[in-house]
Amino acid sequence: MVFSSETFLFLFLPLFLCIYYLTPAKGRSMVILFASYLFYGWWRFDFLLLLFATTLWTFCIGLLIAKNLDTPRAKIWCTVGVMGCLAVLGVFKYLNFFIDSLAQLFGTDAAGLGVHWRLILPIGVSFYVFHSISYLVDVTRKDADATLKFFDFAAFIALFPQLVAGPILRFKDLADQFKHRTHSLVLFADGLALFIVGLGKKVLLADTVAPLADIAFNTPDPSAALSWLGSIAYMMQLYFDFSGYSDMAVGLGLMMGFQFRKNFDMPYISRSITEFWRRWHISLSVWLRDYLYIPLGGNRVGPGRTYVNLMIVMVLGGLWHGANGTFLAWGIWHGAWLAIERATGWANRSSFIGLVQTLLLVLIGWVAFRAVDMNQAMDVYAGMIGLHGFAIPMDIAFQISGESLVMLVIAMIYCAAEPRINRIGKDLYFAPQGGIGVSSNGTLTAATSLLPVAVVSLIAMLAIMKLAEASFSPFLYFQF
Repeated sequence: MVFSSETFLFLFLPLFLCIYYLTPAKGRSMVILFASYLFYGWWRFDFLLLLFATTLWTFCIGLLIAKNLDTPRAKIWCTVGVMGCLAVLGVFKYLNFFIDSLAQLFGTDAAGLGVHWRLILPIGVSFYVFHSISYLVDVTRKDADATLKFFDFAAFIALFPQLVAGPILRFKDLADQFKHRTHSLVLFADGLALFIVGLGKKVLLADTVAPLADIAFNTPDPSAALSWLGSIAYMMQLYFDFSGYSDMAVGLGLMMGFQFRKNFDMPYISRSITEFWRRWHISLSVWLRDYLYIPLGGNRVGPGRTYVNLMIVMVLGGLWHGANGTFLAWGIWHGAWLAIERATGWANRSSFIGLVQTLLLVLIGWVAFRAVDMNQAMDVYAGMIGLHGFAIPMDIAFQISGESLVMLVIAMIYCAAEPRINRIGKDLYFAPQGGIGVSSNGTLTAATSLLPVAVVSLIAMLAIMKLAEASFSPFLYFQF
């Protein structure tokens, strides 16, 4: 089930909210857990067993760590727990890649090695495994207390707003909210508004410019104009698809009384790759920093080792997205530029030239990120420098819709004007933690201010109309 589907919007979500608010506070974790399992099982009910097994494993290991705190056994149990979680990720996400690589080494295919099956990648496995690992490490570090409430913990792991595509949450940030959280018409209205804004980003912008990227990357030997058009379209598609999902997740959280941290902060105004990673997929950046970069020594072990640590983190971050050489190349690309910026001081640039250079570097990285394999990526790179000609062939040009081009321009204008748009938004809404929130004087901003209600209502109407005519379009990050 996806947020941008009629089933979710007009069946699942209304029924869930009705049951949730009619249930006494003590039983709401059970409602969340049951609804989240239904939400996840709508795709593949059998993979609920894997989700439940991972949850139970993490919960039990957390108790064993807590029981042995201040002894060497705590770290041993933490290591066992983390290895178990990584085994889930390794088997389901990387075993196919390992078999294919081994077969290629012997000049055959998987069938030639006697392997006649393929593992299906469970949706959201990368996210709930990271949630589990962070919990175990936090308990070991005494940054969080091990919970004795299994249903609260299971509801946290399975929390459907963020289950399949993030943002990456930590139990220590939500533990108190599971005990007590505020529910009000104010928060509900603001959460609904933010959810609709995210839906608009996904349906009206990301899905509409997606065909431009598909045409460019699926065309052999694309021309310079087509390569640049498709690459920029994907740059916009990925941002509005993923940030739209994050907005919807934060909005759903507010409707349920949860406060999630923001996951995007205007990444396309960054003046350096270092700044970009402070603004893009913030929850992943923070997770990699706290649970990988700092344990490796961070920047406390000398310049040379710092550069190596940056490279290791970004390479693993790339491979976290998928077992493919394209993600490895993307991670190396960003890791190299993070190291270069730290060595040269470019990380602190604030000039317009820094903005242009950063956008270009990010765009080049997105080509590899989007490509099926490195051959396709190199084909698009060759097109971008004109090796396949410059103009778009007429048979390809006829496939490009005017609607997609118009929405691409609107998406680019939105990114350029996002700081101003956010400032205007803050005049209408007080935005704690990056989401549309409660007004500074406690009034019901979303319900009493006519302009935001009109804008949100228009977005909702257009998004629903677009959904009615569109085919199924899952969020891009479902594949990770």
